[in-house]
Amino acid sequence: MAITSYPFDEQPVSEGQFSYLFRELQSTGVADTVGGSGFSVYADSSGMQVKVNPGFALIRGHAVQSTSTEIRAISAASTSARTDRVVLRLDPAANQISIAVVQGTPGGGVPALTQTDTGIYEFPLAQVTVGVGAATIAASAVSDDRRFTGNTVGGWTTTTRPASPRTGRLGYNTSTKTWEFWNGTAWTDLAPTVTWSSISGRPNSFEPTSHTHEWTEVVNKPTSFNPSSHTHDWAQVTNKPTTYPPSAHGHDWDEVTGKPTVFPPSSHSHSWSSITSKPATFPPDSHSHSGYLTSGSTIAWANGSKMPHNNSASGSGTWYAVWVEGDGTFCRNTSSIRFKENVRDYEINPDDILALRPVIYDRKTQVDDRGTVKEGRKDEVGLIAEEVAEHLPWLVNYMDGEVDGLRYDLLGVALVPVVQRQAAQIASLEERLAALEAAA
Repeated sequence: MAITSYPFDEQPVSEGQFSYLFRELQSTGVADTVGGSGFSVYADSSGMQVKVNPGFALIRGHAVQSTSTEIRAISAASTSARTDRVVLRLDPAANQISIAVVQGTPGGGVPALTQTDTGIYEFPLAQVTVGVGAATIAASAVSDDRRFTGNTVGGWTTTTRPASPRTGRLGYNTSTKTWEFWNGTAWTDLAPTVTWSSISGRPNSFEPTSHTHEWTEVVNKPTSFNPSSHTHDWAQVTNKPTTYPPSAHGHDWDEVTGKPTVFPPSSHSHSWSSITSKPATFPPDSHSHSGYLTSGSTIAWANGSKMPHNNSASGSGTWYAVWVEGDGTFCRNTSSIRFKENVRDYEINPDDILALRPVIYDRKTQVDDRGTVKEGRKDEVGLIAEEVAEHLPWLVNYMDGEVDGLRYDLLGVALVPVVQRQAAQIASLEERLAALEAAA
């Protein structure tokens, strides 16, 4: 038969037909106020079990009612945590709706529900977490999983509407021409008229947000605008000249390009007061002038052999050996450890000292910058720097890349290993002589 209709008098109606009929009249769920206790599942650590409160529910057009608390056992704990489900199980073949436990897979997720259109249909009530080694089910292990039927939409007047219906009951009030619902304590307008005074938490004032206006929307605007301080790109300037003769100006040194890296000094002179590091006094040496350096003089007398002073020490009575640097400045020859660092032994070959050749010589005649002829000293005793450089180059001074002089003050240091070797030889000979005398 392609078309059926029911229920009618003297006509058999099957449970399947009634199921189709009632599921269109009311959705599947617990018939209770949302959050009510109907068919709620709980645990109280009284063992491996859960308890289900009384309740009434509609499952796929079939009704089920429980009038007492039901207890359902939970299988023993597994080696991994699992989740079980407590359900209302509709079984049309058995003609019943029962409370059942669907056991989950250890280490798995929440087990799936069986929900067929004409066969088994499982409606969830709660999820139960079963921990590893659990001996009881605690209240915290149960989480609610119920769904509720809700209420059909009604229509009434203010005087005929239901008294104390379930929370959420919805209807149209023909007296007030409004949709209203029961909030648990009173009928409430579903879409009330909102006025400014009825809004709670409204601000007292409103600061304008960033926005724009069309020019035509601006009122009281001026008819002309004096330019304010501003700039223009060079390309925007019209009638500008093509060239610009430079005006008097200056440049920082680092702004000058193409400048030479060095500057040879041109012929010039310096005042005596501008010369730094000059000695305070100048003892006279043997020459044809007044005996003292005058402004602009050089210290040529410091080159070569110098005349010793004839006067005796004064003041503290201390005389210092001095060094003359290449620029003519003097410095004291110091030797204290407080002026030295990185001190280490220095090996000197005594044979290099013994190879030196003492000589006697005459100084060459010199002409100073005033044209005065100065005859060199005669019969000076010393060493030839070039010969010393072959054996002890560290005693030699150089000027402009050429051998110039000797550090005679270091000859004493160079002689130390010679004296040490001779002292060792003498000591050895004395020991040998003593041994021979003892043997005789």
